[in-house]
Amino acid sequence: GKMHTGIARLFVATLAIAGIATSAMAGGLSPAEQRMVEWIDAHSEQAVALLEETVSISSGTMNHTGIREVGAVMRRELDALGLQTEWIELPPELDRAGHLFGHKRSGTGKKFVLIGHLDTVFEADDEFQAFVRDGDTATGPGVQDMKGGNVVIVYALKALQEIGALEDIPVVVAYTGDEEKMGRPLSESRKDLVEAGKWADYGLGFESAVRYDDKDWGTIARRSSSGWKLTVEGKQAHSSGIFGDNVGAGAIFEVSRILNAFYENVRGEEHLTFNAGTIQGGTDVDYSSGQNRGKTFGKTNVVPRMAFVHGGIRTISQDQLERAQSAMRAIVEQNLPHTSAAIEFSEGYPPMFPSEGNRGVLNVLSAVNEDLGRGAMHELDPSRRGAADVSFVSPYTDAIAGLGPLGKGGHTPNENVDLLSMPLAIKRAAILIYRLSRVEESN
Repeated sequence: GKMHTGIARLFVATLAIAGIATSAMAGGLSPAEQRMVEWIDAHSEQAVALLEETVSISSGTMNHTGIREVGAVMRRELDALGLQTEWIELPPELDRAGHLFGHKRSGTGKKFVLIGHLDTVFEADDEFQAFVRDGDTATGPGVQDMKGGNVVIVYALKALQEIGALEDIPVVVAYTGDEEKMGRPLSESRKDLVEAGKWADYGLGFESAVRYDDKDWGTIARRSSSGWKLTVEGKQAHSSGIFGDNVGAGAIFEVSRILNAFYENVRGEEHLTFNAGTIQGGTDVDYSSGQNRGKTFGKTNVVPRMAFVHGGIRTISQDQLERAQSAMRAIVEQNLPHTSAAIEFSEGYPPMFPSEGNRGVLNVLSAVNEDLGRGAMHELDPSRRGAADVSFVSPYTDAIAGLGPLGKGGHTPNENVDLLSMPLAIKRAAILIYRLSRVEESN
C-alpha cells in the first residue's frame, strides 16, 4: 500500500544522500589538506594583521620609498619562510622602485612562480590612505589590488610549510614594484619575471577573485593591453582653398577618416577592443603622452597642419594583436590629398591566452573549490578583466589568475575586501599548489 512506497522512497533517498556523501569523501580533502584548512582558519587574524600593516604604508607606483617599505615587510615574511630574498634594482632611467623576489629552488615537485605587486594606484598625495575595518569588510588603498593577494601568497606557503610539504616544492615569489605603471623598456622591468616564468611549470597570479551570479569564476585568460599613437600632417593654408588641388583635406579631416575607418573596418572580432583616449588637432599641437595632456591652437579660417591621437588596444592573442595592427597600418596609409599619417604601436602587456594547459589548472582549482564546499568554478570571460603581470609568464607556463580574496572598487576610493574571503583564498591557493605539485605528467 501507500505506506510501503513511502518507506521505499525514503530508503532510496537515504541511499542517494549516502552515495553523495561517499563520493564527496572520495574526492574530498586529504588528511594533509584538512590539516592546512584548520591551520589557515586558526591563523586568519594574523593574515588580516599583515594586510593592515601593508595597506597602512602608502605605496603608489611613483612613491619609491613607500614601495621599498612594503617590500621590507614582505621580505621579513618570505625570510621567515626560509626563502632567499633579493631586492632587484632597476636601471635609474626607468624611475621605478624595483622588485622583491624570494626563491626556493630546491625540491623535486613541480616548480611555481607566485605573482604579486607592491605598488598601488594611489600616490602619496591621494586622500585615500588608511586601512579601516568594519566587521568583515576592510577598505583601504590596495586592500584588494593587491595587498590582499600578497598576503594570500605568504599564508598559503606557511600552510604548506606547516604540513611539511613546502620543502619539496620549488618556488619563486615575485612581488613587482611597478605593476600599475610599468617601467619601460619592459625588457628591463619584466626581465626577472619572464625568467621565472621560463623556469616554472605553473604561474599563479594573486589579484582578486571574481564572484557573480552566485558562482565563482576562474581567470585563465586576460587580454593584452598596449598603446598606439597616430600622428597626422596636413598642409597649412587659408581655409578658402581647402579641398583644392594645392591645399587638400587638412590634418583634421584625415584623422577623422582614419578613426572612422578603424571603427568601420577593424572593429568586430571577439575580444578585440581599441580606444582613442585623446585627440588634438589644429595649426599647433603640443601633447605629452606621459602626462596625457596637451595644448591645441587652431583657427576656423586656417587649414590645420597637425592632428594627434593617443589610444589603447586589447586582444586575446598575439595573432589577433598583429592582425589588428596591420589592418590599422593599411588604413593609415591611404591618405587624403596633401596629408600624411603615421601610426606607432607601443609595447605593453602580452595576452594571457586561454590555453588547454590553463584550462587544466582551472579544473584542479574547480575541484578544490568544490571540496571546500563552494561549487564548481567557471571560466571567466576575459573581457571582464584588465591586464596583469601573470601575462608575462603565461607564454611559458600553465597559468591561472584571480587567486586573491574577493573585493570591490579597485582603483577607486571605495576599494574594499571581504575579510572572510582571505582564509578562503589562502585555502584555495595552498591546496591548489599542493595538488599541482604532485601531479604526474600524463603522457
